Amino acid sequence: MFDSTQTAGTEQIDVTFADLTTLHVGGSPRAAFRCTTQNAVVEAVQAHPDALIVGGGSNLLVADGPLDLTAVIIGMDRVTIDGSTVRAEAGARWDDVVATTVAAGLGGIECLSGIPGSAGATPVQNVGAYGAEIADVLRRVKLFDRRSGEVSWVDAESLDLAYRYSNLKFTGRAVVLEIELELFADGLSHPLRFGQLAKKLGASHGGERRPAAEVREAVLELRRSKGMVYDPADHDTWSAGSFFTNPIVTSAVADRLPDDAPRYPADDGQVKLSAAWLIDKVAGFNKGFPGEDAVARLSTKHTLALTNRGNATAADIVDLARTIRDGVFSKTGIELHPEPVWVGLSM
Repeated sequence: MFDSTQTAGTEQIDVTFADLTTLHVGGSPRAAFRCTTQNAVVEAVQAHPDALIVGGGSNLLVADGPLDLTAVIIGMDRVTIDGSTVRAEAGARWDDVVATTVAAGLGGIECLSGIPGSAGATPVQNVGAYGAEIADVLRRVKLFDRRSGEVSWVDAESLDLAYRYSNLKFTGRAVVLEIELELFADGLSHPLRFGQLAKKLGASHGGERRPAAEVREAVLELRRSKGMVYDPADHDTWSAGSFFTNPIVTSAVADRLPDDAPRYPADDGQVKLSAAWLIDKVAGFNKGFPGEDAVARLSTKHTLALTNRGNATAADIVDLARTIRDGVFSKTGIELHPEPVWVGLSM
């Protein structure tokens, strides 16, 4: 029997998933353990092989009511820098990692500023924003393999990183304990590939690089304008960030859309579309839908964020997600897929 009182770095706590997630919905696990060392995480997961791993809670949608599961909350947060190599333990708040590297004169992850959640989540879904992805700078990940019981560093190439995907996502096969990044020692940013950000910075050509601190501030300003920087006092940010991934379709499917539909090249000759544009411009779900009286509604700043206005349940979020998905499908034949991990729920 796992005894948290006998395990250094582990504390059993009384908590709900409404307390643990940025959507602020979800019921009570049968037990929850906060672990502040890597060894404590390993021991807790070994004792509870089916435990749900919780980092910053920004990518979880969990069912209401009592839940027959154990939560292991990742609390270790050490960040170390050696030259241009950065290591961050899985529980480190991601935006703190970005701020620390920028302050140290390093570039490469400033476009990922303001993304909520923890460092350990970044390789799981290959976190990305404003033309950059964690795959661009990720060197290695330290994993605890649930099946073999081994702890080892694995190269980023072994994770099959793609758009919002890795072979860790949805599988639960391993727990991220630490990540290692290789950043730019010159202090300049990732090449500016995203039009809105490049325009804001006055970049003269695609791929231009700017001081990382300058780009970070511009990214934070853009994200705040969209309600995408979590603020516990602002219900417009009580969300899981971008709720749906941008659909990737064939050129034939994309050609059925209006000429002004945003289109971006994807792998294998396919086309990436804007989920936010489809929700707003095609399906007609505007910011704030379905209205001020709704406990769950689209953000008033960005149609890709589904928000809890303070009293929503997980079921309310699911109902809204289903409405948005079905509305887009009925107009376009394109099915939107949720980005967060769903626990005890389905559409």
